[in-house]
Amino acid sequence: MSHWTGWGQWLALITMTVDHITRYLLPDSWDAGWASSSIGRIAFPLFSAMVAWHGLFNTRSPLRYAKRILIIGLIAQLPYMTMPRDGFQLNICFTLAAGLAAGILLRDLVFRDRSFYRGAFPHHPHHDRPLDQPRKASAPTALAILSLVLLGLAWWVLGSWVEYGHLGLAMIPLYMLAFAGLGEHGAGRLTGLTAAASALPVLLNAGLMNSSDMAKGFTVATSLTLVLLAAGAWRWVPRVIYSMPRRLWLAWYPGHFAVIALLLHWPS
Repeated sequence: MSHWTGWGQWLALITMTVDHITRYLLPDSWDAGWASSSIGRIAFPLFSAMVAWHGLFNTRSPLRYAKRILIIGLIAQLPYMTMPRDGFQLNICFTLAAGLAAGILLRDLVFRDRSFYRGAFPHHPHHDRPLDQPRKASAPTALAILSLVLLGLAWWVLGSWVEYGHLGLAMIPLYMLAFAGLGEHGAGRLTGLTAAASALPVLLNAGLMNSSDMAKGFTVATSLTLVLLAAGAWRWVPRVIYSMPRRLWLAWYPGHFAVIALLLHWPS
């Protein structure tokens, strides 16, 4: 079910690298901004979708997964800070880690029994509660409301500091909602309408993330492709021919920023 992410890893790294080379290394005279506004707009929705997918279905400890992403972000932050930009900003790994943590918290607050994603994929090997086990007791309503208020406050404050801002932080929770709704088994018009409705927020959020029409088009098209994969199109995706080495996957983000920083600031 998750083998599409093998292709997603290669595509995410390639499009991200094209974006950063175009943005930071190529001179303005080359007029290559179109690459950043097209190919470069594939990377973030793809990274967000893979994190949301793995956080929902492929890990027993999503918060530990978020911690690993945060560690990569901490390593990458120093070379990232040498990139030309206005003001201080935390890199994309902070956006992804915070978005995953928020998505998991919302899942546990709103869907205490986790049925919203277990119903979507009931035979997934990492489900940790038998189907016939009783539901957990719901958290007190007042505590749940307070947690949501604090989460909203954290979203508002952190959104001013991370890459892609408030809309970027919302991407993973919205993907999680869409993936759960689109993958739910059931028949009937109401189920289909509910599933379709669950995908609309992430597509709307993707459309609002960029200013140019080209960037909006690529971001929304990428997000639409990913929600279609969750709806069942993953069955027609062949397995990746050459799986990405784990060390390369973990090291590429901080490593490529280190190389760009050296090329930018090396004495000429």
